[in-house]
Amino acid sequence: MTIPPNQDDANKARTTYFNLPALDVSLAFPQATPAAIFPPCTSDYYQSNDLLTPEEQALRMRVRQSVEKEVAPIMAEYWEKAAFPFHIIPKLGALRIAGGTIKGYGCPGLSITASAIATAEVARVDASCSTFILVHSSLAMLTIALCGSEAQKQKYLPSLAELKTVACWALTEPDYGSDASALKTTATKVEGGWMLDGQKRWIGNATFADVLIIFARNTTTNQINGYIVNKNVPGLKATKIENKIGLRMVQNGDILLKQVFVPDEDRLPGVNSFQDTNKVLAVSRVMVCWQPIGISMGVYDMCHRYLKERKQFGAPLAAFQINQEKLVHMLGNVQAMILIGWRLCKLYETGKMTPGQASMGKSWISVKARETVALGRELLGGNGILSDFLVAKAFCDLEPIYTYEGTYDINSLVTGREITGFASFKPAALSKRSRL
Repeated sequence: MTIPPNQDDANKARTTYFNLPALDVSLAFPQATPAAIFPPCTSDYYQSNDLLTPEEQALRMRVRQSVEKEVAPIMAEYWEKAAFPFHIIPKLGALRIAGGTIKGYGCPGLSITASAIATAEVARVDASCSTFILVHSSLAMLTIALCGSEAQKQKYLPSLAELKTVACWALTEPDYGSDASALKTTATKVEGGWMLDGQKRWIGNATFADVLIIFARNTTTNQINGYIVNKNVPGLKATKIENKIGLRMVQNGDILLKQVFVPDEDRLPGVNSFQDTNKVLAVSRVMVCWQPIGISMGVYDMCHRYLKERKQFGAPLAAFQINQEKLVHMLGNVQAMILIGWRLCKLYETGKMTPGQASMGKSWISVKARETVALGRELLGGNGILSDFLVAKAFCDLEPIYTYEGTYDINSLVTGREITGFASFKPAALSKRSRL
């Protein structure tokens, strides 16, 4: 006769069983190498590296080697935890890419092509780290460089360039995303400075930034002005946005400003209307174009290695026709994306780039990257939903990039306005009513 086990013992046994740590992925699935050991770059099929100067090529290799070594082994862990790996900030700072195209003040003074290539190389391994640098460098630092006073540049840029301090850039609000120029945060002139009141949302680096670039509406002029706010000032509160499915390592935050005092010396003198932000957005939009390029490169590289390692039906997956077709489709997309991104950089460097060209680059490259990572997701089968093999993480990380710095639709309309002469952002009925 079998004696039923004690219920407490059975519960303990179940608890012990279910609390066992997962097998290391290399042991659980030995047939393919996880992304912690990052695959070699095989995505430059048209040898676009030849388009770069020797200095730009050297920077690419330096960034690639560092990010593959420092970020690849830990990215899945931190992505799953939705936590930022603060310990790698000094290593990212040592790359000397923060500050990008800014000259002087301890900044690297890179060509926009070099800065774009560095952005792609970080994104190739991890999109979250790329976004962290982009927000800090191509938005916040660049705003100080283009719109700040000489004293502000000397005070803030050297430390930011070394990533000894971190910055964020706060434009978007809960009610105003694509319609950012209608923002409601206010700046009221008081003796010796300004009082800021309002709310910001989706601000990358917000929860730990030392320096916050805040855009607010001047209550006297009704124009958009910019302000430098230091962390821990009275009335400032930044909290993390939870439950994201993409860029999970990026600490996006909600910012509340209640009677936050900013001294006169921290008002950005070069931001006197919303149009002044376009000087910054023109550069940052080029950089954002190179994030999906880098992501797509990494996904292709991962799929290329995986298909050669993984065997089914007695042969490597790379030997099957349908897989080869998808891989070639991905590779073709990457080549086209690189060439569009490279040409955009050259247009900017010669002073010929228009807002419509930048917007089309961002929208077209983003949609092609979305297609590319979706094909990669198919190629990896079940492992295509595991962050250990990169593609699932990249698939999710691309979604917020597809949306930020102008959605696909808004960027398309920016280009449409430029080529037709007609703005179509508001429904015709609303536009007509606003003129009455």
